[in-house]
Amino acid sequence: MSSLILRAATRALAPLLILLALFLLWRGHNEPGGGFIGGLVAAAAAALQGIAFGPAAARRMLWLPPVGVAGVGLLCALLSILPSAIAGIPPMAALWAKVDLGGAILPLGTPLLFDIGVFLVVVGGVVALIAALERAPED
Repeated sequence: MSSLILRAATRALAPLLILLALFLLWRGHNEPGGGFIGGLVAAAAAALQGIAFGPAAARRMLWLPPVGVAGVGLLCALLSILPSAIAGIPPMAALWAKVDLGGAILPLGTPLLFDIGVFLVVVGGVVALIAALERAPED
């Protein structure tokens, strides 16, 4: 049973937590942060939704079942190895490309792809764990 104050605060805090998680994810390959801490913050937003509005609300935040999100993240992290393998350099070596966005140069690279994979694995794993803990034990 949740309170009206918690539900109202969750409506404001959950989107802010998701924005913070995306900021941490984006900033992580050059500065402190990254996929792991960003994934934990996003999972905290899902947990807050679950506490305020019930377990179904937390699962609705994801476009796949939590295990599926973790699987997509693992695939994404594994795909980040392919560019270096194709280039004939050691696995997990960072490769960068500069993308021009109408005058603004945006550096994108394999570390970001790996961080996105870690982000999705952490979000999927933690939400799956929270969902498992929410189930009532059967007598």
